[in-house]
Amino acid sequence: MPDRLRMSERPLVGISQCLDDRGRWRRGRDYLYIDAAYASAVSAAGGIPLHLPVSAGVGVAGELVARIDALIVPGGDDFAPGLGYSGVEFDAAPTSQIEFDDALVAAALERDLPLLGICYGMQLLALHRGGSLHYHLPADLPEASEHRLPEPHGRHPLSVESGSLLAEALGPVERSVNSLHHQAVSEPGAGMRVGARSPDGVIEAIEAHEHHFALGVQWHPEKLEGEQRLALFRALLTAAGS
Repeated sequence: MPDRLRMSERPLVGISQCLDDRGRWRRGRDYLYIDAAYASAVSAAGGIPLHLPVSAGVGVAGELVARIDALIVPGGDDFAPGLGYSGVEFDAAPTSQIEFDDALVAAALERDLPLLGICYGMQLLALHRGGSLHYHLPADLPEASEHRLPEPHGRHPLSVESGSLLAEALGPVERSVNSLHHQAVSEPGAGMRVGARSPDGVIEAIEAHEHHFALGVQWHPEKLEGEQRLALFRALLTAAGS
C-alpha cells in the first residue's frame, strides 16, 4: 500500500478532464471541463478526487499516475472515424486530449493501478489495447436498439458475465443502467474480455483479465442514484487500498 494512502486513509483518485479547444465555452480561449458528478461520486464513495489537466502534457502523464492511487477516465466527446459516415455529425475529442488520456491509461496499466473508464474512457481503453469501435451505432448496427436514452429516467437492462470483475464490483445492485452514447466498443482488444452486454448485444463493459482492476463501462454510474451510483466507485477504491 502506498505511503500516502496509509497517511490519508483515503485513496487519491485522479480524474482526467475534457478539453474545449474550439471556443465552445468562450471564444478565443481553451477550457478544461468535467461534470462535477464524477468528483462528487468519488467523495461519496470515500476517496479524494483530483482533476488531471490535459494541459499538463503527455510527458508528465506517468508522473501524475505515480502520485495517485486510482485513475478514472470519464465520459467525453467522440472518436473521429475515417470515411463512410456521410451525413453523421461527430463532436470529436481533441487529439491532444486523446493522447494525454492514452498516456494516463498506459501508465496506469504499466503500474497495475486501479483504472475505471467510463463511456469515452471505456472506448479509449479498448483502442489502447488494439480493439475497435462502432463509430455510429445506427449505421454500424442498424438492428441495435436506441442507445441515446432520455435523462433522467431512460434505462435498459444489463446482462453481466458471471464471474467477471464487473459482477463482483456491482454486487447485488439493480442491473439497469442509463445510456447516453452513439459510439460503442466493437472488439475489446488484446488481453480484454467482455464483462456485460445490453439486450441487443452491444458491449456495455470490458475488463483486463491480467490486471488487478482495469474496468471500462459504457454507461454513466455517476449519474445514477444510491448504490447503483456508488458501487463501481467503491470497488475502485477497494482495489486502490488492497
